[in-house]
Amino acid sequence: MDVKKDVVLSSNKPSNLTIENRANLSVTGVVEVIRFNEDEINLNTTMGKLTIKGKDLKMNKLDVENGDVIISGTIDSCIYSSSKREKESIIERLFR
Repeated sequence: MDVKKDVVLSSNKPSNLTIENRANLSVTGVVEVIRFNEDEINLNTTMGKLTIKGKDLKMNKLDVENGDVIISGTIDSCIYSSSKREKESIIERLFR
């Protein structure tokens, strides 16, 4: 039986991105990996949701305890989005 562990990092911990030559990406402050494939990786960070798009993306390191992720591949974009909208229910979004 698989048991999912909730990982909660302090919201005071910073989230940093370091991109080297559009080929290597280091991210700190990662709370969870939402999903990933060769073209897109979605992460929850202490600064909100982070979407990384590219080609041949691979997660070389995932340190859940410290919230560190290292990704390699061709990095095309990194986009932060607010996590507030995700917390709203569908009903709240419909009646704005």
